[in-house]
Amino acid sequence: MAVRLTEGAIACMVRGENPPNPVLQVINIRAIASGNGPPRYRLLMSDGLNTLSSFMLATQLNPMVEDNTVSSNCVCQVNKFIVNTLKDGRRVVVVLDMDVLKTAENVPGKIGNPTPYNEGQGQQQAPVAAPNPPASKVNVPNGFAAEAATSTPVMNRAPAKQFGKPSAVSSTPGGSQVKVVPIASLNPYQSKWTIRARVTNKSQIRTWSNSRGEGKLFSIEMVDESGEIRATAFTDQVDKFFSLIEIGKIYYFSKATLKIANKQFTSVKNDYEMTFNNETTVIPCDDAPDLPSVQFEFLPIGELENRNKDALVDIIGVCRSYEDVAKITVKSTNREVAKRNIYLMDMSGKIVSVTLWGEDADKFDGSGQPIIAIKGARLSDFGGRSLSILSSSTMILNPDIPESFKLRGWFDSVGQSLEGTSISDQRGGASGGGGNTNWKTLLEVKNENLGHGDKADYYSCIGTVVYLRKENCMYQACPTPECNKKVLDQQNGLYRCEKCDREFPNYKYRMILSANIADFGDNQWVTCFQEAAEAILGQNANYLGELKDTNEQAFEEVFQNANFRSYTFRIRVKLETYNDESRIKATVMDVKPVDYAEYSKRLMMNIRKLASQCM
Repeated sequence: MAVRLTEGAIACMVRGENPPNPVLQVINIRAIASGNGPPRYRLLMSDGLNTLSSFMLATQLNPMVEDNTVSSNCVCQVNKFIVNTLKDGRRVVVVLDMDVLKTAENVPGKIGNPTPYNEGQGQQQAPVAAPNPPASKVNVPNGFAAEAATSTPVMNRAPAKQFGKPSAVSSTPGGSQVKVVPIASLNPYQSKWTIRARVTNKSQIRTWSNSRGEGKLFSIEMVDESGEIRATAFTDQVDKFFSLIEIGKIYYFSKATLKIANKQFTSVKNDYEMTFNNETTVIPCDDAPDLPSVQFEFLPIGELENRNKDALVDIIGVCRSYEDVAKITVKSTNREVAKRNIYLMDMSGKIVSVTLWGEDADKFDGSGQPIIAIKGARLSDFGGRSLSILSSSTMILNPDIPESFKLRGWFDSVGQSLEGTSISDQRGGASGGGGNTNWKTLLEVKNENLGHGDKADYYSCIGTVVYLRKENCMYQACPTPECNKKVLDQQNGLYRCEKCDREFPNYKYRMILSANIADFGDNQWVTCFQEAAEAILGQNANYLGELKDTNEQAFEEVFQNANFRSYTFRIRVKLETYNDESRIKATVMDVKPVDYAEYSKRLMMNIRKLASQCM
């Protein structure tokens, strides 16, 4: 079937008018180098009457050229475009979306005898074939202006792809009128634009210092009906905009620099990102339209195992359990930060560990098992699959989105009775029965030969302490926070640390406690280091060290009172060889009081499983 080109469409597009879905033919394609970014493709297009070589393909359409879907002589329908006016007055048509109606193999050659278009003859071209108004009165949907002299981009959209009113003329609080364009239309070839967007994420101010000087920066993420984009402010712009911009508020943004986005540091779905400069303006929008909030592209937890390490992903899950906040010291900066692991489960029945840092860890409240949506979490392959929250990540509790409502309904009716399957082998664990889902009895651990493989195995169990070996359970260690090396008594009131190569007038006590735990089926010797040992004994190491030196009877009572108490243990097992003798070494990674409500639920679920197998 013959395809008819939309004659006169090129003239209308260049004049700023909006022909509906024009059908054009690609005459020629030329690649243009763009530095470190993706290549750009310049097209010579024909409408059967005129040709124009100022068509540029948006980078998201590059695969159509690279796989030869778009090639010379093919016929295309342009669904979405913008017209940019350069500083020298030339106009460039940027194609944002198009469909190939006929491939080059099905077109005998150039259609018609088109001549190169020039603006002087624009008014003499044939009218565009359209079912509604003639070309001289083409309606410009969404409020795009049709004046040829303007330098504001003009955007074409198919009716099914409209995004509210992204290009309506709006009034700023100062009373001036601005023409708003959608985020999806932004590109580095535009000189004047204004967007209206909601801020969905805002980082803290970060500083740097190197050979070139010092500085500071912060970044934001914003969204409108058409898409999202990231923006970064440096030094002077930090002072100017940081206090002004608030998460959730809507602003007019204009005159920022656009560049190719570095996908390594952001999960925002946009080929470009902004950098604020001295001419950038940010104006609050009081007549807030119904703009969306954070845009997610959720990935099922079960599919994380198929993604590459360090990928940035969006997930949603119910907080099955969470750990207490802990303080760790970052070796590179010697700075103490808060850390907390939470465990999320979705409708796939899979559970993943997510690490929160800093303020997110301190303020997190997992009571009530909230639904948590995370945008831009980094995927790690340490101990299975786990996620970590970055400074650029966005985390929302109980978001007002359909996926959240669906997951809540599923969890309340079905999910809360499921044990789930963890894809994370964490060193820590949640209390009771949430995040640590590899539940075993001690007899099962031995029968299944856990720990005999190339990698260590992790499991959780409910165990009772039946014996504690107090001999040699403590040692005198280096008093510095980052070092736990044993010190040597110099017999002169000083204690030497070989690792630090220093002598100290004091020391701290560290613990390595051997314990025998048991359940109804078997028992197991385990090694408990500082935190686990203190949790079992109910006293800190320094206090126990003082008791050992001053009150041996009280020291003995601490160990006696700790016997025959039950805990939830998270244990690492690995076959180790010493002096040609191989044996299983079991190390307690975490110990917490038993959450009997969760434990009872798990027991009842196991009973139902066994009952169904016997029927």
